[in-house]
Amino acid sequence: MIRRILTVFAISLLTSSACAPEPEHFDVLIRGGTVYDGAGSPGEVADVGIRADTVTAVGDLQGSTAESVIDATGLAVAPGFINMLSWATQSLIVDGRSQGDIRQGVTLEVFGEGASMGPMNDSMKVEFLEDFEDLVESPDEVERLLGGTEVPWTTLGEYLEFLAAKGISTNVASFLGATTARIHELGYADRAPDDEERARMETLVHTAMQEGALGIGSSLIYAPAFYADTDELTALSRVAGEYGGMYISHMRSEGNRLLEAIDELITIAREADVPA
Repeated sequence: MIRRILTVFAISLLTSSACAPEPEHFDVLIRGGTVYDGAGSPGEVADVGIRADTVTAVGDLQGSTAESVIDATGLAVAPGFINMLSWATQSLIVDGRSQGDIRQGVTLEVFGEGASMGPMNDSMKVEFLEDFEDLVESPDEVERLLGGTEVPWTTLGEYLEFLAAKGISTNVASFLGATTARIHELGYADRAPDDEERARMETLVHTAMQEGALGIGSSLIYAPAFYADTDELTALSRVAGEYGGMYISHMRSEGNRLLEAIDELITIAREADVPA
């Protein structure tokens, strides 16, 4: 029988002590659950004390008190799960509670495999509005959700700030989509960028990384993403690497050219000096 999972919002889990600590007062105290710390060790029964949004104690917290006490006897207690390939970019605008993921234990949504919610130029904003109108019931609902009739962000960082200001249950992070940078400068053209276009694409990467992007994400099995060659992806990833960013990819092939696709990913990582 599958256990129900009780997910703890946590920055870290602290190692339990062999001796019971002095009684403390917490905001939330989770008692008696089987704690899995995410490092692969077997679970062990322990209490978890939380202050604000941080786990501050794990172990035998007998005698401690809290504003809210949760009996987790017979349940699993774990750090929140990470959805590394999230497409909740629009659904979180519609309903920031994200119950579909939260109730499965997901507490971090990572966007940007190939496409990201910024940067957007004017034509990209028109495309977004057309897609978004298909998701909601009426133009009035679009206006209510976006706070107006126009897309209220341009850069990736502005989109993330927009989500946070609306209020969302999950944490969010994003890569800059290599396809998004390409469409921003070349549209859907099947050609390599010229020197000026590539320079502008690299500037977009600088901006996104300064705003907190995780790195560059590509999805090379789809058009117009597969119009980008290895050199183009390497150049963008190299800029991301200046900020400690990484490169992720839905590779160019999952079939008879799989090994070539793997070689390309390794080449990009090596030439750009980034993890992948």
